[in-house]
Amino acid sequence: MSIKRVQTTPFDGQKPGTSGLRKKVKVFIQPNYLQNFVQSTFNALPADQVKGARLVVSGDGRYYSKEAIQIIIKMAVGNGVKSVWVGTNGLLSTPAVSAVVRERVGADGSKASGAFILTASHNPGGPNEDFGIKYNMGNGGPAPESITNKIYENTTQIKEYLTVDLPEVDITKPGVTSFEVEGGTFTVDVFDSASDYVKLLKSIFDFNSIRKLLSSPKFTFCFDALHGVGGAYAKRIFVEELGAKEDSLLNCVPKEDFGGGHPDPNLTYAKELVARMGLGKSDTQNPPEFGAAADGDADRNMILGKRFFVTPSDSVAIIAANAVEAIPYFSSGLKGVARSMPTSAALDVVAKHLNLKFFEVPTGWKFFGNLMDAGLCSICGEESFGTGSDHIREKDGIWAVLAWLSILAYKNKDNIGGDKLVTVEDIVRKHWSTYGRHYYTRYDYENVDAGKAKELMASLVNLQSSIPEVNKIVKGVRSDVANVAGGDEFEYKDPVDGSISSHQGIRYLFEDGSRLVFRLSGTGSEGATIRLYIEQYEKDPSKISRESSEALAPLVEVALKLSKMQEFTGRSAPTVIT
Repeated sequence: MSIKRVQTTPFDGQKPGTSGLRKKVKVFIQPNYLQNFVQSTFNALPADQVKGARLVVSGDGRYYSKEAIQIIIKMAVGNGVKSVWVGTNGLLSTPAVSAVVRERVGADGSKASGAFILTASHNPGGPNEDFGIKYNMGNGGPAPESITNKIYENTTQIKEYLTVDLPEVDITKPGVTSFEVEGGTFTVDVFDSASDYVKLLKSIFDFNSIRKLLSSPKFTFCFDALHGVGGAYAKRIFVEELGAKEDSLLNCVPKEDFGGGHPDPNLTYAKELVARMGLGKSDTQNPPEFGAAADGDADRNMILGKRFFVTPSDSVAIIAANAVEAIPYFSSGLKGVARSMPTSAALDVVAKHLNLKFFEVPTGWKFFGNLMDAGLCSICGEESFGTGSDHIREKDGIWAVLAWLSILAYKNKDNIGGDKLVTVEDIVRKHWSTYGRHYYTRYDYENVDAGKAKELMASLVNLQSSIPEVNKIVKGVRSDVANVAGGDEFEYKDPVDGSISSHQGIRYLFEDGSRLVFRLSGTGSEGATIRLYIEQYEKDPSKISRESSEALAPLVEVALKLSKMQEFTGRSAPTVIT
């Protein structure tokens, strides 16, 4: 089979966001649209990571994935790749891709040099919804900005892409297909989606202690995959390995359109789980003790107790505080911890208390990857329901669920047969009494006019030139809110490679440790998403049990007035409150 050079012209707007390129399916299916981005990626990579290399190509199974996998396989041949690994049915969670790149060894003893992951993460799927593609490097983590900038530059100048006329490859069952092509033999190896990932997780956690917890009649469990790729792992891990009952799994059949739902594990979209856990509008009789959900590509997670929600910011802090004693992988200690800038400072307090290295990074998992590769960070997290560790270079939804089950198993190890188990709520409240509580909420204004969103952000930056003026506005709105001590536009200098990331969000820092953060998100497929993060720190033990909405109400009022949110966006309320 000879290589074909196909003429093409650039498309506008193929700039990858924090997690690759995400657009509506109708954009991706335009002739040459996907091909342009894939070729621009091949052209941005060092030659030795393409020619004669092995790549992983899989994703969350959303609509258009099957067609995209066939296109990328043909282009891989055209660009000199020697072998492609594909999960059965093209399914691999984003954390499993990272595990496969890092851990899987081919018959010839070599590993994959990178991966194309087909996902738009927590965004909806289907013919009228979203598709996405991102490239991960040989460390299993997202491509750094030096590569993504080069990809974008290439998309603006592309004139041709390379491909071959290859028959469609059957990816529905494990097996190796070989083709004789220009330059030698090319193979497609379709393999079991779960085996490498499950093997890695079993080396991290004590599955026996979790199995004992799940076998207790006092402990009930529920996991919701939201019809995402997490369903491909749920039965294998929770039922077959850990002994959970099959009826504890919700929505665990992966679907191209996620069953018509929005595969985002939060209180708004994980409706069925939220209701089952007793957090819905109607009271549920006897909810499970523990509930969890994962998003479309299973890298995000939500943790719930009986009638109790754990914020992602608290979740990562609690995992870090308990990891050394509860999770074998960390038994010799933590190298350090890190969080994204908008995430609450709950992790900072734990780091200070345990004398751990601490890092605050921009949003985007690649920043954690650099710290991990340098041996500086063991556990990290984002407020956007992402938690993970240095076992891979992506956030990992099922890892977070197993981390919480490990903590519960450890806290109950001498009490499995007792009258009352230590609960999720008990663990969180004990944490607050030790470290203080960070009341926290996030307001998302989705699909806002991009021009208006930029004007709002510019206005907030201008306001920071006079903090006395800011405090005048604050006190005019609420006299019971602390003064603003300072504000900035967050900039990060990477301690590993010295690279600088600017314009990463606008911060207003208050004298009592409270914060307001405003950020434009790069994860939507059209329009702009403004994210507003509101955080109130409370050390007084008598005030740590208030309703979050009540504790945050004064700061919310201040944030909306300072930003002129309604004036700029025309929105009287956010799309989603987390």
